[in-house]
Parts: sequence; structure tokens; C-alpha cells
Amino acid sequence: MHHSNSNPSMMSEEAARGVAVEKFDSVKKWSINTYKCTKQMFSERFGRGTKTVDMELEAQIDVLRETKMKYERILRLARELTNHFYNMVQTQQALGDTFADLSQKSPELQDEFGYNAETQRLLCKNGETLLGAINFFVSSINTLVNKTMEDTLMTIKMYENARLEFDAYRTDLEELSVGPRDAAAMVRIEIAQQQYQIHKDKYERLHSDVSIKLKFLEENKVKVMHKQLLLFHNAVSAYFAGNQQQLEQTLRQFNVKLKPPGSDKPSWLEEQ
Repeated sequence: MHHSNSNPSMMSEEAARGVAVEKFDSVKKWSINTYKCTKQMFSERFGRGTKTVDMELEAQIDVLRETKMKYERILRLARELTNHFYNMVQTQQALGDTFADLSQKSPELQDEFGYNAETQRLLCKNGETLLGAINFFVSSINTLVNKTMEDTLMTIKMYENARLEFDAYRTDLEELSVGPRDAAAMVRIEIAQQQYQIHKDKYERLHSDVSIKLKFLEENKVKVMHKQLLLFHNAVSAYFAGNQQQLEQTLRQFNVKLKPPGSDKPSWLEEQ
């Protein structure tokens, strides 16, 4: 009976001890890794350490970061345009309603108020259609910038961290290799060689991932922007030319869904 009751307690203590040891090893490895990477980072910053650099890939990464900043500006300006244009359409709607009301109450100016009311209503209708196109443009650019590009930049961040770790363990191995060759040193060199290979494999894998993502991102960016810039140009041109048929045809061509007439759904701006 005594043995039966004490056994679960002993197993629990053993398990707790195992978890504690595992956590300690994890913190120890993290501390060593952090120390080595910090040392490598400062060595590179002050020109004392060597850095693995792929000039072609680094140039592509710089281009992506610059492109993202420019596209973020397009996105910000397009949202401002949506905001201003939405307010103008709302004003046209209110003005048209006021003209229509005065047409009923001013017999001597009924026709004048009437055709002005009709003009504002037509402008409002076309404005809502153009807002649909601009909103679709904004949504697509937002996805490209804040999802597609951001996903690639996250992989680039992982790659840059792996590069720093790789160089840190490479430097560590190089320093040990030029030191004494006693039994203890050889053990440390063997361990350093293993760590070097692990981080080299990780670096090369992420290097490949970044290259592939950059290639597909460029192809996707061209495809998306070709469609969106054509939509934006055709819709804006048709609107300011007063070509209602061409404006509606443009939205159908690019599968842009319009808000149903008289709908109480939120405005294009509110949906954005």
C-alpha cells in the first residue's frame, strides 16, 4: 500500500524535474544564441566582423522596400480621393433633392429647378458608380501592399535573422579552429561545427524561400497593377467624359459589384 501511494508522487516529481531541466536548457541555448548574434551584430557594425552578402538578392530586397513605400502613398492618396469624392456625391444628392423640392413649390421656376435636379441626380448616380471602381482599386492595392508584400517582408526578416545567426556561428567556428587543439578544444570545435551546419542549412533554406517569393511577388504585382490601373483609368475617363454607358461597361468588364439603387447598405467609404 505504501509503495502504491508513493509511486504517483515520485512520477510527478520526476516529470516536474524533467520539465524544469528542459526549460533550463532552452533558456541556456537562447542565451548563448543571443550572445553570439549580438556579438556578431556589433562586430559588423564597427567593421570588425565579416558578413555574408548576396548583392543581387539585397538589391531586390531594397527595391521591394522602396516599392512598398511608394504603393503605400498611392493607397493613402486613393483613400483620400474616395473620402473627398464621397462627400461631393453626398452634396450632389442633397442639392438634387433641394432642387426637386423647389421645383414643386416654385411654379414660375419649375422647369429650371427640375432639369437641375435631374442633372444632379445623374451626376450622383455616376459618382456612385465611380466610387465603386475606386473602392475596388483601393481594396486591391491594400491587399497587395499589406498582405502580399508584407508576407514577403516577413520572410525576409526571418532570412536576415538566419543570416546573422549563420555568420555568428561561422565566426565562432573560425575562432575555435585557429586556437589550441587539445581534447577539450576538439570537443568544442566538433560542437561548433554541428551548430554551424544547422544554421548554414537554415540560412540557405530561407535564402531560397526569399528568392522564390520575390520572383512570384513581382509577377503578381505586375498582374494586379495592370488590371487595377486600367480599371482606374477607364472609369475616371468615362466619368469625366460624362459617358455613363462606358462607365458601367468598365465596371462589368472588371467584375466590380455596384451598390443596388436605393440600398440602405453602408456607403462605399464606410465599407472601406
